[in-house]
Amino acid sequence: MPAVTVENPLELPRVVVPLAGDRARRVKSITTAPRGLEGEGFPVRRAFAGVDLADLDPFVHMDQMGEVDYGPGEPKGTPWHPHRGFETVTYMIEGTFLHQDSIGGGGVIQNGATQWMTAGAGILHIERPPDALIDSGGLFHGIQLWVNLPSRLKMTNPRYQDIEAGAVTLLTNDAGDAIIRVIAGSLGDAGGPGSTHTPITIVHVSLMPGAQLALPWPGAYNALSYVLAGQGSVGMDRHAIGEGQMAVHVDGDFVVLSANETQDSRTQALEVLILGGEPIREPVAAYGPFVMNTRAELQQAFEDYQAGRLGQIPADHI
Repeated sequence: MPAVTVENPLELPRVVVPLAGDRARRVKSITTAPRGLEGEGFPVRRAFAGVDLADLDPFVHMDQMGEVDYGPGEPKGTPWHPHRGFETVTYMIEGTFLHQDSIGGGGVIQNGATQWMTAGAGILHIERPPDALIDSGGLFHGIQLWVNLPSRLKMTNPRYQDIEAGAVTLLTNDAGDAIIRVIAGSLGDAGGPGSTHTPITIVHVSLMPGAQLALPWPGAYNALSYVLAGQGSVGMDRHAIGEGQMAVHVDGDFVVLSANETQDSRTQALEVLILGGEPIREPVAAYGPFVMNTRAELQQAFEDYQAGRLGQIPADHI
């Protein structure tokens, strides 16, 4: 169960409903995320695998980290590494991660909190479980998303946003059988705490068994729904979708999600991350930890990293 929740959703503000004449977005594709390992060996699902880059724009990469219940000594993280040209968004649904970077940002990301790091011109950072969690083991479940930056902002100054779990905007639908967490961007009149360089919206929705949600979505944005847990369907035609699958929604004014009447005892609800934004529509040259516009810019990023121009590991590093 997500860490950020409420006992009575009907106490929450209501999300705006679609207007008469609005069209439901059709489902262009549904893909299944393959499993892999990241960093020092923690399990992930590659959420964007098999999805056309044009449908993802302005996003370029997303991993579902876990869900895994580690035993003692098993939790793992990532070593120090560089980034340039984009932003990393780490959303911890359950569990704890420590973050530190070369510009002085850092802290604890846990139980519904989000760390939003703009790499821009260049940054070094590390993410790892705290020592106590490594010793004890425990539940670990989160998302890391890469958000592209347009060419005019590729070399912007790095910045760090620490979005505490309690800062997330909570909404529900008229039936009160959905919890909608607005992490960044806007959803009707409601805005999330994350500050973005280009217009995007990121929400995490929990749909109770049998619930249906029609979520208004800006026409200029793309729309992606990734199932974190549970079983349900997407679109007015009710295309079946389940854990580890992503739907691309196109050509319309709102996104339709439905939860199956029966969910398993582990999830109890359909958990979906919905994200979209205005496409940047620029060439993408990506390799390893860098996302630029040209191969020459990628080569420069590697040279700058090797020369120490992307930052230095702090003396008091974790």
